Amino acid sequence: MTTLSVEDKTLQSRYAERGYYFPLRVLSNEEVAYFQKQYADFHERNRSQLQKLPANEQYPIWSETHTSLKWVYEMASHPKVLDAVSTILGPNLMVWGTRWFTKMPGDKTYISWHQDATYWGLHPPDVTTAWIALSDSVSENGCMRVIPETHKAGMLPQNETYAPDNALSRGQEIAVAVEESQAVDIVLRPGEMSLHHIGIVHGSNPNISGTPRIGLAIRYISTAVLQDAKERSLAMLVRGRDEFGHFDLIDPPSADSPATAHAQSEAVRRMMANVMPKK
Repeated sequence: MTTLSVEDKTLQSRYAERGYYFPLRVLSNEEVAYFQKQYADFHERNRSQLQKLPANEQYPIWSETHTSLKWVYEMASHPKVLDAVSTILGPNLMVWGTRWFTKMPGDKTYISWHQDATYWGLHPPDVTTAWIALSDSVSENGCMRVIPETHKAGMLPQNETYAPDNALSRGQEIAVAVEESQAVDIVLRPGEMSLHHIGIVHGSNPNISGTPRIGLAIRYISTAVLQDAKERSLAMLVRGRDEFGHFDLIDPPSADSPATAHAQSEAVRRMMANVMPKK
């Protein structure tokens, strides 16, 4: 049995109590510079298409890039990231999904107060999201905000607004009053990461600053997790063993190629069919 360090015990206890933990330094300065360059190239390749789409229709571009881009997989499988996630979920880990959350200067895009568990169909809730910052993520440029301890309250009712500036596909938002005075800004520097529980109430405001906010959300699950879904979702084993077989496992991309682009398309298709059906 592995003996936890003082730091790991602190991470476990605070995460369990509050439903989130930050900041965790996971990338070196050199790694940040490398991933920033890769991201800038990725963003430029997709810029014209992104400009044509409202925020709530951009999901296929931003999502599941760990299946098609080797450098995104490298972020998702980074040893320091997995060490922290393992402290929460245990030794056997899969990436269930990834999504970029980018807000350029003056971007009206926001994310309403919501709980991920409402739509994901994953149980037991051995699920955590790692949010890795490639830029400063502060209140002025629309950092993530959480309401502490709301992961203990169960699922709250949500409305589906389909608002075009809401980055969530349904524009889902909590249908009861949220105590915004209790909100905590998840302030991160480049190379830092936060972890948050699948049931915590969270959201973010528009970017009113002159600097971009760039971050990757990686959804990790224990291999014991099941999903209530129309078809089997794809997942990627990144640590340990899968002794359950609840998901169709895919290999990590070895390079950017048409074959890996197809893997992303299929991952997005299954994800949207299972958790984001059309209106």
